[in-house]
Amino acid sequence: MATGWGSLLQDEQQLEELARQAVDRALAEGVLLRTSQEPSSSDVVSYAPFTLFPSLVPSALLEQAYAVQMDFNLLVDAVSQNAAFLEQTLSSTIKRDNFTAHLFDIHKQVLKEGIAQTVFLGLNRSDYMFQRNADGSAALKQIEINTISASFGGLASRTPAVHRARVLLIAQEKERNIFDQRAIENELLARNIHVIRRKFEDVSEKGSLDQDRRLFMDDQEVAVVYFRDGYMPSHYSLQNWGARLLLERSCAVKCPDIATQLAGTKKVQQELSRSGMLEVLLPGQPEAVARLRATFAGLYSLDMGEEGDQAITEAIAAPSCFVLKPQREGGGNNLYGEEMVQALERLKDSEERASYILMEKIEPEPFGNCLLRPGSPARVVQCISELGIFGVYVRQRKTLVMNKHVGHLLRTKAIEHADGGVAAGVAVLDNPYPV
Repeated sequence: MATGWGSLLQDEQQLEELARQAVDRALAEGVLLRTSQEPSSSDVVSYAPFTLFPSLVPSALLEQAYAVQMDFNLLVDAVSQNAAFLEQTLSSTIKRDNFTAHLFDIHKQVLKEGIAQTVFLGLNRSDYMFQRNADGSAALKQIEINTISASFGGLASRTPAVHRARVLLIAQEKERNIFDQRAIENELLARNIHVIRRKFEDVSEKGSLDQDRRLFMDDQEVAVVYFRDGYMPSHYSLQNWGARLLLERSCAVKCPDIATQLAGTKKVQQELSRSGMLEVLLPGQPEAVARLRATFAGLYSLDMGEEGDQAITEAIAAPSCFVLKPQREGGGNNLYGEEMVQALERLKDSEERASYILMEKIEPEPFGNCLLRPGSPARVVQCISELGIFGVYVRQRKTLVMNKHVGHLLRTKAIEHADGGVAAGVAVLDNPYPV
């Protein structure tokens, strides 16, 4: 903790006063969430959870995370364009994971009839933790990359420089994180770009394509479709899958298109860690490959066979060293410890295990901070942080016309919580204090 913070954390009365001031400032600045009791209404809101103090982050690791983001943008884009790689990598997963299978079916149908979309927009967030090494140093290790609905960035305002037109934002009806999305809408509106906010059901009922596969919503042509929904199985009904296919068949720019969403699956992440795979996908770019590989943690396939059997045996023998991850986004889905062991015992003889990957558990150095949440007293707890770096890229057919890192997100949680993000009610918003 930086000089002066330690004494503040020890003074309970001063801590409470600082917390009150910080909450007032958060409310004034619009750092808001809808309440869990009223997720579809803004009549009652509260401040989004956040840390009282910025958390210390090694400046070298922060710089490394920024430097490698454009490499990850290139890698995600390369994966999304490599249909053979996606099909081979996800072949075992789609047999047992209906959600990924549905996404892949849409991908195949669009490929079969020819992709109408010519401009491709990626808005990714690569998440990391700081691995504690035996010598006391820290290393940047990637947890995952989010290729759809990478929230809390407010970064879709980067799109006007590419395509000034109407934007369709696909959102959930009950959305607590509405103010993060409103910030994006307001920024676009300030640039005279209008946002149409609709649900999948609205698209199904009122969306249409003309003979050139231009997308229309309520008789208004749509240039860009930005997804803040559609990343979990519960987001889809049969009607919603039809709406997603309609959007994907259009020539509108999707953020992300279906191939890019598939590129963000855990199974693809695991396959990318295999020796030689990055060189295949990013030929002639050894420096980018080195930067990417330096952030990879251990990732292990659970496909049927000797390799998967060995990974399961090692995880059951040393559960504290691994995390079991399904093909899911949104936080709160990973399995740890005894819960992981029970799941592996159940899955080890079933092909269902191919819908999971096993990951080396990252061990960051805990630190003290005060986590502020509505209805909870200010108190100092031991925490760990997760750093997300946002990246945006635009590709015109096969030509990459923009590739940038565009900001960061630091989320901090008490060490008692193994998994979960801000929207899941576990982590809180934070800011890095480079040291």
